[in-house]
Amino acid sequence: MLERIALFVLGGSGYLGVELAWRGATHWTMFVAGGVCLCGLQMLAERPLPLAGAACAGAAGVSGVEAAVGVLCREVLHTAVWDYSAEWGNLAGLVCPRYTFYWFLLCGWVVWVLRAARRATCSPVSCTAKTAPG
Repeated sequence: MLERIALFVLGGSGYLGVELAWRGATHWTMFVAGGVCLCGLQMLAERPLPLAGAACAGAAGVSGVEAAVGVLCREVLHTAVWDYSAEWGNLAGLVCPRYTFYWFLLCGWVVWVLRAARRATCSPVSCTAKTAPG
């Protein structure tokens, strides 16, 4: 349980850091989104999927989380944290193909790191789940 909480906090903090570095601003809801996303990526990293497939699923998942959080921010909190309405192919200004591609690249790297960390910390005795190829 503590590992999941630590993973959530790491994901939330990382997401805030990415937002601050990329846009120069962020919102507390991005901490929640990042925590959910990293926990989801950990689940993908544990699956025997090829890295590109895991990155694709991760990018779709992150984009879905961003869309859900964006709707929540607009409809419940009455704030627009970001606006991609000027981007080609956007969906309600909340997600777009360009940023989904960026998430694909970042998710691929994160899944690779998670798998490498698992391989580095597991022995045949201590880990019963298979480590997916990466």
